[in-house]
Amino acid sequence: MATVNKFEELECWQKCRELCKRIYELTNKEKFSKDLSLVWQVRKSSGSAMDNIPEGFERGGNKEFINFLGISRGSLAELRSQLYRALDQKYIDENEFQDSYELVSECSKLVTGLINYLKNSELKGLKFK
Repeated sequence: MATVNKFEELECWQKCRELCKRIYELTNKEKFSKDLSLVWQVRKSSGSAMDNIPEGFERGGNKEFINFLGISRGSLAELRSQLYRALDQKYIDENEFQDSYELVSECSKLVTGLINYLKNSELKGLKFK
């Protein structure tokens, strides 16, 4: 893995940003937007998945980074469940569900890959130099 100097360079963050944008587009649909509780939960989960990556990155240590990546991965799992709720309520159609679910799964795989990389890395983070 090449040296990463800022969180915006991380592929998992870039993909989670794309996911967050898609979630906002879906929740702005007329029928979905009226379920304020679910809209809030879905947006919060997608935002948490995206935001925990830079929060952990900026801590400067791999152990803390891995912890925040775990939180991100948990938020992605929560979001997958919430997508089922949106589908069941017919706020999104089957195609929107599948496309979004696949994007969430891709984000989760990228985050998991980064966790595995960090766990096996000899580097311990900037604050340990």
